[in-house]
Amino acid sequence: MSQATNNHAFPSPARDAEFDMDGDTLREECGVFGIFGHPDAAAITALGLHALQHRGQEAAGIVSFDGKRFSSERRMGLVGENFSSQSIIDRLPGNAAVGHVRYSTTGETILRNVQPLFAELDTGGFAVAHNGNLTNALSIRRELIRDGAIYQSTSDTEVILHLVARSRRARILERFIEALRQIEGAYSLVALSNKKLIGARDPLGIRPLVIGELNGNYILASETCALDIIGARFIRDVENGEIIVISEDGLESHKPFPPQVMRPCIFEYIYFSRPDSVVHGRPVYDVRKRMGAQLAMEAGIDADVIVPVPDSGVPAAIGYAAQSGIPFELGIIRNHYVGRTFIEPTQSIRELGVRLKHSANRCVVKGKRIVLIDDSIVRGTTSVKIVKMMRDAGAKEVHFRISSPPITHPDYYGIDTPQQDTLLAAQMTKNGKIDIEGMCKYVGADSLAFLSIDGIYRAMGYEGRDAQRPQFTDHCFTGDYPTSLTDIAGDPNRQQLSLLAEAG
Repeated sequence: MSQATNNHAFPSPARDAEFDMDGDTLREECGVFGIFGHPDAAAITALGLHALQHRGQEAAGIVSFDGKRFSSERRMGLVGENFSSQSIIDRLPGNAAVGHVRYSTTGETILRNVQPLFAELDTGGFAVAHNGNLTNALSIRRELIRDGAIYQSTSDTEVILHLVARSRRARILERFIEALRQIEGAYSLVALSNKKLIGARDPLGIRPLVIGELNGNYILASETCALDIIGARFIRDVENGEIIVISEDGLESHKPFPPQVMRPCIFEYIYFSRPDSVVHGRPVYDVRKRMGAQLAMEAGIDADVIVPVPDSGVPAAIGYAAQSGIPFELGIIRNHYVGRTFIEPTQSIRELGVRLKHSANRCVVKGKRIVLIDDSIVRGTTSVKIVKMMRDAGAKEVHFRISSPPITHPDYYGIDTPQQDTLLAAQMTKNGKIDIEGMCKYVGADSLAFLSIDGIYRAMGYEGRDAQRPQFTDHCFTGDYPTSLTDIAGDPNRQQLSLLAEAG
């Protein structure tokens, strides 16, 4: 990492090709859902996926089983665009189903990568949907291809199918466990066989998975909001390293891995989970408000109004305003009806792109000293545009406050983070430390401050981050990767993973 200069190779805000406001955010890649024993399994799954749409907007799929055959519908686009008609649901008969919403990390978005993936094994049909990222998938893939395996996708999830298929174990559960023993990284999985719905969570519990119940039928889902939409009852979180088996005999729990201290991903609380979800007993909305309050304690400043960057900065801004006593106002209005495919044919139109999704509420901003609250800064290009928008609207001062620490390292566990050399905090360094002043100058704010790492742990209910045994997976801030990174070793910008079009 080197100190940033005026000639630094960051994209110019005026020339950035991706003017969609989502282009400078982190993206969680997938959401999963499964139900067993319900006569309307496919329809229930579609509703569950709709609630999980924030976890992936590029594609969605459902596989169902009616006791005799498996049916599959996989489509590009949003759940509501593809699974709202009765004719589609009628093509997915059965009382068991698994579903998936997807956001890909690298490579093109193509139908063959849409999950759930399905294969006919000698034990019968088997479908699997995956949230997370396998950090040794490429190594396993190359080995299996040399052994004669034929891949149909470029997804790391297909590795799991091949490992299950090649197992010599007699029972599907034993095959599944044997496959999981060979993979590294983060995963929450739902799988469907002829007789069972199976859920699994990696030994560290990096990605979330919960158990619910609807009219006596068990459900597996990435978040509790998927239970709420269908009126299901939350039972509990799947534990780290636990495998859940649901069949006509009920629910069984298996723990085939040595016990480990759970380390769930901290970004589920900062950004990815829906605010109305509850993750490991913590309401996400409350946690985000506490992060904002902690930020106000650490980086308070005299100002006239607190303005969130919608929608991600809203809960933290509410917490910051309550702690500081400064009024909360909607100084930025979001247009929810602009999609990622909006046509921007000319440079002059592209330069107005920031206003497609966000516009300044001038009557709130003009002449005011504002505190702008957001949850993170990734590349920084969007931050530049937002700050400029506030100044153009007449803001007297713009003080930027971020409700998480600076992002200095890429993720390999199911978050689409840029390469390290495009992370603003990783590149803006001075004397071996993050150059906050340089970052502030880059985004054009009057001041800039981040929530500390200890502060984010305090907001979670801990005294601080125990360096010997951290409670969460926080490698994006600390560089402390909790698992082996077989495919990434010696390649911090994950160029080796470019062959994989999706991480699950």
